[in-house]
Amino acid sequence: MSQTLTHTSHDDEDAHLAALGYTSDFKRDMSLWGNFSLGFTYLSPVVGVYSLFAFAVASGGPASIWAVAIAAVGQLLVAMVFGEVVSQYPVSGGIYPWTRRLWGRRWAWMAGWVYMAALLVTIASVSYGAGPFVAMLLGITPSTGVTVGCAVGLIVVVTLLNFGGTALLAKLAFFGFAAELVGALAVGGWLLLTQRHHGLGVLFDTAGTEGDGSYLPAFLTAALLGVYLYYGFEACGDVAEEVKDPRRQIPKSMRMTIYIGGFASFFITLALMLAVPDFGKVVSGADADPVTTILQNAFGSVGFRVVIAIVLISFFSCALSLQAAASRLVYSYARDRMMPASHLLSRFSSARAVPPYALALAAVVPTLIILGSMVSENALTKIISFAALGIYLGFMMVVLAALRARLKGWRPSGPFTLGRWGLLVTVAAFGYQVLAATNMSWPRSPDAPWYDNWIVLLSAGIVISAGLVYLLVARPHERHDAPYGDAIPTASRGDTTVG
Repeated sequence: MSQTLTHTSHDDEDAHLAALGYTSDFKRDMSLWGNFSLGFTYLSPVVGVYSLFAFAVASGGPASIWAVAIAAVGQLLVAMVFGEVVSQYPVSGGIYPWTRRLWGRRWAWMAGWVYMAALLVTIASVSYGAGPFVAMLLGITPSTGVTVGCAVGLIVVVTLLNFGGTALLAKLAFFGFAAELVGALAVGGWLLLTQRHHGLGVLFDTAGTEGDGSYLPAFLTAALLGVYLYYGFEACGDVAEEVKDPRRQIPKSMRMTIYIGGFASFFITLALMLAVPDFGKVVSGADADPVTTILQNAFGSVGFRVVIAIVLISFFSCALSLQAAASRLVYSYARDRMMPASHLLSRFSSARAVPPYALALAAVVPTLIILGSMVSENALTKIISFAALGIYLGFMMVVLAALRARLKGWRPSGPFTLGRWGLLVTVAAFGYQVLAATNMSWPRSPDAPWYDNWIVLLSAGIVISAGLVYLLVARPHERHDAPYGDAIPTASRGDTTVG
């Protein structure tokens, strides 16, 4: 009976996909928990918190922890908007097919281009960030060569595993989620029991980071800790054609990444914050790596390496999920002939049930970015500066498209809708995205050369300009007749659809 019901459910989803203009070769091997785990490991609270904790404390003191909670609320609003869209349009590739249906082909081209660039750079960033942890685990001195070698090795391994197909991806994502969550709870719990140097009142202490002025600028700088978290939920929609009952399950898994990821992020940040021996040393730079200091004090040399091994699992799972999401976006993009070499990138391996060339692109480009760091580490920093802003811009383009479509008469028709709260939530989500992106790109290095001070906006400008040039010259949006702009009722659409 259950096999019959499952087969019927798959037939229903395939029929719905066909009504949207697509047929799929993917296998629906991913359950709710597999889909959630993909989004959670993409979000990876351990990677985000451990990477940015020192920066947040040095910039805003222990009160910076509230940025983690604020960002969770803001991104939950975005996740609910995404849930409405994917519930109606459960098509692989996420941001690109959503914006195509909500607005039009040109808008979808730019959204897909910006987000694809951001994902490929983020894969490089996460892989590169794992290098120093490998060095600590092995007890060797970190160096550029070691970091680059570890990063490239990580990309090779996750690529080979991603070639294993959807079922293997789901299992590995769930393993990564379980290891990261258990690790975060175990480490955080032990720190709270044995390394608590402060009471909860310290969470409202600025540690003097405001200087002689307002604390707001210091907090906004430290708030990047929260801004760089919580965007893994989009990956749940990238694999829509591989999920069982995606119209109901994906909106649920998106929200779960915020609920569980938000709890894990706040818990580990709280535990680390209360375990900092001396905030003054972190603010002054005397303790430039408080996470390592705390973990070594709490666990000793052997226990410290066990914790580092768990952290590395988080980096590994994050890179795996990022690459899976990027490859599905590339495949979806190429399936509609929207990019160069589309005939190659849209090929699908029936034996492995993955798009092999799209996966290869999601391995080669990050590898080239990492290898570029051997020529100029500063160049790598400049490239990576775009990554997080690019993700926020891609999200913003979806939310803006949803807001525009709603104002023009779109009424979400999937199983998950926000009902009468839809417009308010969409406006609030867009407002959060604008504020977060502005804070992320705001220049904060007045003593640096102007191009370094404005590097985030400059890098975004370069990516957007390159996309616009290709769009105007090559006109890829005219190569395929896949549906677009049809979320808006025909009577309201007029001639304003961006084709």
